[in-house]
Amino acid sequence: MITLLAKIFIKNQDISNEKVRRQYGILSSIVGISLNIILFLIKYLAGVISGSIAITADAFNNLSDAGSSVITLIGFQFSGKKPDAEHPFGHGRGEYISGFIVSIAIILVGFELAKSSFAKILSPTVIETSNLAILILVVSIGVKLYMYIYNTKIGKKIDSETMKATAIDSFSDSIATLVVLLSMIVMRKTGVLIDGWSGMVVAIFILYAGYHAAKDTLSPLLGQVPDPKLVQQIEEIVMSHEEVSGIHDLIVHDYGPGRLMISLHGEVAGDGDIFKLHDAIDRIENELNTKLGCEAVIHMDPIVVDDEQVIKMREQIEEKIKEISPEISIHDFRLIKGPTHTNVIFDAAVPFKFHLSDEEVKSQIETMIQTNWTHCYPVIKVDKSYI
Repeated sequence: MITLLAKIFIKNQDISNEKVRRQYGILSSIVGISLNIILFLIKYLAGVISGSIAITADAFNNLSDAGSSVITLIGFQFSGKKPDAEHPFGHGRGEYISGFIVSIAIILVGFELAKSSFAKILSPTVIETSNLAILILVVSIGVKLYMYIYNTKIGKKIDSETMKATAIDSFSDSIATLVVLLSMIVMRKTGVLIDGWSGMVVAIFILYAGYHAAKDTLSPLLGQVPDPKLVQQIEEIVMSHEEVSGIHDLIVHDYGPGRLMISLHGEVAGDGDIFKLHDAIDRIENELNTKLGCEAVIHMDPIVVDDEQVIKMREQIEEKIKEISPEISIHDFRLIKGPTHTNVIFDAAVPFKFHLSDEEVKSQIETMIQTNWTHCYPVIKVDKSYI
C-alpha cells in the first residue's frame, strides 16, 4: 500500500532531493496516523467486549502512537523550512526533536500501563475471551508488523532515525499485542488469570522501545560519532588528490538529515606552490559538496616532504608509539633545531575511553623519546579523535 501511495503522490523518486525525502516522511506519518486510529477503535471495542485491561491499555497505546505520528509529521514539515537569519544552518534538527518528543510520549504510556497492570495484578478479574476479541488482536498484530516493515524500509531509504524509531515501536507493539493474545488463550484454556501480568509485560516492551527511541533521536542532538561509511567516503575523496598526503582532525557537524558540515586538516607539501595547493583544496571542498551533499572546510597543514632526517625520525617515533598502543596516531610532526637541543613537536590523537589518561600518554611518549634520542625535547599535545 505504501509503495502504491508513494507512486501516486510522490512523482520524483530522487531521495537525495530534500523535498522528496520530506514527502516520504509526511506520507509515512499520515499512513501511520490512519492505521493507528483504526487499531485504537477496534482494540478499544475488543477491550470493552472482553473486559481486558491489557487490550484496553494496548488500544490507548495505539492512540498515543497516532499522536506520535502527528508529532513526526510536524517534525518533517518544520525540518523542511529553509535557513533564515536566526537559523543559518536550517531547521533539520527539528526532525530529531520531534522524534525525541515521540519517545517521551511512548515512555509515559509505558508508565501508565505499568500502573494499571499492577493494580490488575493485585485485584484480578475475569475477562471475556470471545472469538471476536481474539480475531481483532490477530488483525492488530498483522497491521503492526506491516507498519514495522514499511517504516523500516522508508527509514533506511531516506536515512531517518525518526522513521527507524517508529519502526521499532511498531515491532514492539506487535510483540506486546501477541502477549495479550496469549494471555487470553491461556485464560480460555486453563482459567488462569494472567491479564495483569500480560499488561505488565506489554508495559515493559513499551518502556524498552521508548528508551531506545529516545537514545537514537537524542544522540544526533548531543553530537554523536559520524557514520563510519561517511568517514570512509570523505577519506577516499580527499586522499584521491595527490596534493594531500594525509588527513586528521576530521569533525562532522550534523544539523539534521541532508545538512552536514565537515572540517578537517589536510597535510600538504610545505614547499609547494601555495596558490596551486589552495586551488586543489577548493576543488576537494567542491567535490565533497557535490558527492556527499555536505559543506566542507579544509585547513592546510604544511609538512616536510623532502627532509630525510625528519621523515625517518617520524617513522621511528610512530613505530615506538605503536608499542605503547596501536590506537595512538600522530600528526603535525616537525623538528625545530637549536644550538643545544632539538624540539620534537607533534600532536598525539587518542580515542575516547582510552585505557590511559592524557597525562599518562604524554608522559610515556616523552620518556620514550628522551630515552631513544639524546638532545631531543618533546613538545606533545594530546587530543581526541572525533571519528
